[in-house]
Formats: sequence, C-alpha cells, structure tokens
Amino acid sequence: MAIVEGQWREVALSDDEYRRIVELIGREPTLVELGMFGAMWSEHCGYKHSRPHLRQLPTEAPWVLQGPGENAGAVDIGHGLAAVFKVESHNHPSAVEPYEGAATGVGGIVRDIFTMGARPIAILDALRFGTLDKPRSRYLFSRVVAGIGGYGNCLGIPTVGGETHFDARFDGNPIVNAMCVGIVPHDGIVRAKASGVGNRIVLIGAKTGRDGLHGAMFASVDDPEASHRGVIQVGNPFLEKQLMEACLELLQTDAVVAMQDLGAAGLTSSIVECASRGGVGVDIDVARVPRREEGMTPYEVMLSESQERMVLVCAPDRVAEVQRVLDHWSLSASDIGVITDDGIVTVRDGDEVVCAVPVRNFVDDCPVYHVEASEPVESRQRREARIDPSQLAGAHTVAEELEVLISHPNLGSRRSIWEQYDHTILTNTVVGPGGDAAVLRVKGTPLGVALSIDCNSRYCDVDPFNGARLAVLEAARNVAVAGGRPLGITNCLNMGNPEQQPGSWHLQESVRGIADACRALEIPVVSGNVSLYNESSGVAIQPTPMIGCVGVVDDVSNARRPGWQTGDDLLVLRTGEPSLGASEWLSIRHGRSEGAVPAVDLDAERRLLTLLHRLAADATVHSMHDVSQGGLAVTIAEEALAAGLGADCSQATERGLHPVTYWFGEIASAVTVASDPTSRTSIIRAAEQAGVTCELIGTVGGDTIRFPDGSEADVESLRLASESALGSALESTELVSA
Repeated sequence: MAIVEGQWREVALSDDEYRRIVELIGREPTLVELGMFGAMWSEHCGYKHSRPHLRQLPTEAPWVLQGPGENAGAVDIGHGLAAVFKVESHNHPSAVEPYEGAATGVGGIVRDIFTMGARPIAILDALRFGTLDKPRSRYLFSRVVAGIGGYGNCLGIPTVGGETHFDARFDGNPIVNAMCVGIVPHDGIVRAKASGVGNRIVLIGAKTGRDGLHGAMFASVDDPEASHRGVIQVGNPFLEKQLMEACLELLQTDAVVAMQDLGAAGLTSSIVECASRGGVGVDIDVARVPRREEGMTPYEVMLSESQERMVLVCAPDRVAEVQRVLDHWSLSASDIGVITDDGIVTVRDGDEVVCAVPVRNFVDDCPVYHVEASEPVESRQRREARIDPSQLAGAHTVAEELEVLISHPNLGSRRSIWEQYDHTILTNTVVGPGGDAAVLRVKGTPLGVALSIDCNSRYCDVDPFNGARLAVLEAARNVAVAGGRPLGITNCLNMGNPEQQPGSWHLQESVRGIADACRALEIPVVSGNVSLYNESSGVAIQPTPMIGCVGVVDDVSNARRPGWQTGDDLLVLRTGEPSLGASEWLSIRHGRSEGAVPAVDLDAERRLLTLLHRLAADATVHSMHDVSQGGLAVTIAEEALAAGLGADCSQATERGLHPVTYWFGEIASAVTVASDPTSRTSIIRAAEQAGVTCELIGTVGGDTIRFPDGSEADVESLRLASESALGSALESTELVSA
C-alpha cells in the first residue's frame, strides 16, 4: 500500500524526517515500516531532543555494574549482590485513562527490572496533579492512586515510598512516574543483547491486541485536544506475576541468551533494540504472533503495546526446554523468528515481506536536534523577584501559620495514599512510607537498601538549573538520613515541548543541573527516562526532573526513621540560609511562585552527607529528618506527629531572621537531629569539623510545639489538620471523569 501525502504526520514524523527515511532506504517505506520509524524516531524511543543533553551525565563509578543503555541500571551493594533500578513515566496514558495508565506504568517498570534477572523488591511512585478544587484533578488523583495500588498489590511487590504534589500547572497533564528496585547476584545480571546467528526469537506472555497502538508516538505529540483512548494499554497483574516467576526461573538456567520486555512501541522496539545492542539482524513472521482480536494487520501487531509480553532469544535446541518452564506457569510461547547476520530488520506476514530496513536506520540514524535555548525574560523576572517577609507576613503567630501549612494538600499527611498500597508484603520493609526514604532488608545479609524519589517542581520552574541540583541533593540526603550511603541515581525528565521556549530551556538547564550535582557528589546516573510534550491547551507543566536515589545501608539495624524521644536535644545541621523564594509558604499564603530558590553549595552538601553517614551509626542519635518543603517548622511538626511528642523550641534564637523566614523559609541542605543530650557536644564538634553549622533549637517533650513568639501548636490538633488535608479536598465534591 502506497504512502499518501502527509500520512507520516499521523505517526509523529515531520516532513523532513520522512524525506530522510526515503533517502536512507532508497525508496518509499511500506506502511509497516513507516509506523516502525514513527515509533523508533519518537522522543520516547529515540531521545532525539534530549540525547545531546544526556551525554553530560556522569554514568561511571567503580561500583556501577550497568549504566544507561539497558533496561535498567545496576550498582554493587556488597556481598556479591546488585541493586537494579529505574524510573519511568506513564503521564500521557494516565491523563486519558488514569487507572489503567498508572497500573500499566507499574507493570512496565517492574518488567524492566526482572528482565535484567533481578527479583523486584520495591515500587515507588512520584505524582503530580492539578489543584484539588477541580473535579477532574480529584478524579485523576483518586484513580491513579487506585491503579498503582491495584497493580502492585496484586503483583505482590510492596509500594514503599514516593511523593505527591498539586499545582494548577498540572491541571490538564498529570505526572505519573513509577520506580522499581530489584536485587540480583552480580553473575545473574542479564542484558537485552541479541546474539548467536540462528538463535530463535520467542514471544511469550499475553496475546497481542489493539490496545496501546501509537503509545510511544502519542507521548511525542503535542495534541491535547485529541482523544487517545485507543492507545491506552490494559494490564493484567496476575498474568504479570506468572510472567515474572517464569522469567526468573528461566534466567536461572543458560537456556536464554537475551530477554527484552515489550513496552513502548511493542514488538518493534524490542526486536530493534535487541538487534542493535547485539550488532545482528532479525527475521520475524508476524503471522506466528498469537492475537486476541480478529483481523489484526501486520502494522497493528508490530506497534501494539499490549502488556505482559516478553521476547526471549534462545538456541534452537533449547526452545522445548523454555516451553516446559512456561507450561509450568501456564504461559504461551511462540517461536516467531530468528537471529540473522545481515543487520536487517525483516518482518514477514507469511510469505509477504512487509519490512526490510537496516537496524542502524532505526537506531543510529534517528535524527538528533540541538535547540538553542536561553532563559526567557519572564523566567528571569520571576527568579529575580524580591521577597520581603516584613511586607508579606501578617499578624499570625508561628503556630497559626504552621497549622495553615500542615493542613494544605502539599504538606499534609500522605497516609490516605499509602494506606491503599501493600507496603509490607515480602517482609523486607524496615522503614516504609511516611519517612524520608524507605529501607528494605536484603535477606541473608546484614545489608539494607535505602530508596528515595524527589523533585521540587516549583523550584525547577523558577530556576531549572538550581532546581535540578536541589532535587539531586534532596534525594541523596533523604537516603543518608535513613542511614544509607547513596550509590546511584535514576531520573525521569518530565518536561513540556522541547522544540520551543520555555520547554527547551527547562530541558537544557535541568540536565545541566543534574550533571553538576551528580559530579560533585560522585553519584552516577545509571538509568532514566524522558517524557516530553507534557502540555495541555498550550500550557506546559512545571518542569519536573524526578530523581530516584538508591543507597546501601551497611547494617540495616542502623536504619533511621522520623520520630524522637522525650528528653532528646533537637538540633539543626545546616549548610546555607533559609529562603522564602519559590517556597510553599509563599505559594500557600500568597499564591506566588517566584524569587530565588535556596542557594546551593555542593561542597558543603558532600560534607553534610559524610556527617550524616557517621551519625546514622551512633546509637545515641534517635532520629534524623530532612528539612524540605515548608521549612523548619513543618519538619519539626512531622517529627512530632511521627512520635506523638512535642518540643520546646521557645529558646531558638532565630539568628536575627524574620520569624517567617526562619521557621518557613526553605534551605538547600538542612537536617534536624534528635539525640540523647549526652551526645550534644560530640555532634556539635563533628559538625564543626565537617564545616556544617549546628545549632540547638529545642528539647523534645510534652504535647505541644512551643515557639519563641510564645505561640504553641498542639500536636493532636496538628495531626487532625495534617491527616485531613487530602481527605477534605477529595470529599468536597463528587469525583467526575471529565
């Protein structure tokens, strides 16, 4: 069938890109080839706008066992074991059908982990929604959370952490990022690298349907008005559980040479990527692909994103062995093709060849765009806006301000979210949701792994370079206060349109910021994902370069969680000064999102991380908690709620700062420490040696938090305000889907 004028635009290819394809293959493409090029040259698969920036990221370290380029990254955690992890987005599908979009996002990231030979042990999620005064935002929020819980709970993998934020800029385009972590022996890591001419290509798992068509391309098209319900995948977590166990069993043998899940772009991306990594060709027959719908065309089979499917590469004499394992797990397998030595992707439909294109044309020849970007004037003006607390602060006491902030959906308890998740299944969870980072034990060893995921979207909107640096710092610091030593980072770059301002500038500066912070802290980026074109009705989301961090806890008995003890000294370790710029206080109390974000000192952050690692091993240190959104007062309130105990902070000096700045200003690097009074001197001395400011601000005890202005916040009242923050918003009106 001949390609008609402009048909390439339906698969997100530009006119120039189509002309380039014709030039590369020396003819007009077939319809199947056109669809495959559209998928492989999409931003989601080809990284054509982000690739030039991503080269800046540091990806190597002695403990990195697998960096970017595979299904997930892997770092050495000791005892011959590796942590395998990655974060990915499912933003666009979740905006259309939130339950299935979120659920299949979880399913996809889990497959990326067990494809590497690792058993998944934890899921984390990072979410953004519009303001909860809008019915559609409430609908998206409730259904996304239900989808994450529904899939993860059925799959039997605990969802142990994450973060959620609300802002009007996400009204039309939510952010749904899922992160998964698994454990595997070093020699058990499997790569998706096809090899062995004559080896068979075996498709296993679910039958192929029409769900998910054009999913990868849809994520690269700025088309907010179109209905894309046809691209939404439908998941089956029980089938995924069977698939996971079967794949992990197969990988205990040497029967499988390579394994690749079918995610974005389905069969197209899986066979092309496997062939590209191995430097080989592939020859498959789509007529052999099991289908659950009648009349499916080769085009639909190659581009379907039906879930719970995997491709295996195995020797011809091992196919029967593979089939026996799959039979045990009640899974089907179809031998659909062979590895060749010609470097060509050949797709047949019985006797008809519907695709014959060199692998390199799909991968190496994908165009790369360098968009020149500079800070827009409006962005500079917002960043340089002056915030004067003496003009903004009203007559409210510190305690009154605190109760307003803690009752806001951005700062209140997330209990109503994580209570929908099973976070203790598999019995590895030592520190679960509600803390700075989750900690899971690694059975059979003294080790634990600490996991966090963080980003302040408002910071990145005002100042994407420093906002991205601050995201890296917070993720690493959260791992550290939980007792972990950060080993690696995975990122998900959620941005607007990269082809125009301010999206191109946000992308450029965010990656530059991540690279700068990771180099300074010596934490490599081992995996990641890019989700661009997150816009609705011409309004881009706040740029959100989400940072997932994984660290090792050398002795899991030293894992830390928020919560102090009566009589503890309450100290603050700090590198930098509090700022009201782009703060939650400024947004909640005055509806403004502007001003300088907290100043970053990367050398000071390194010293602080080293100090925190030392304190985590000190038994007299009872808790550590990162100071982040909402500032010092909100951090203290969170500690008080975790322990059910107040604190007397009435003697805090406030260091000559305006009370609003001191208690609600946000700091680049700060941690509260609650310890036995006998260790106060040693902590202060250790902080001095590390070049970190340390100040005593209070004593733990009682049922209120007392401030220098004489005001008191009752802990039980704060609990009620915090835990009703999300519930009140959701109960205000009925949920609607549109």
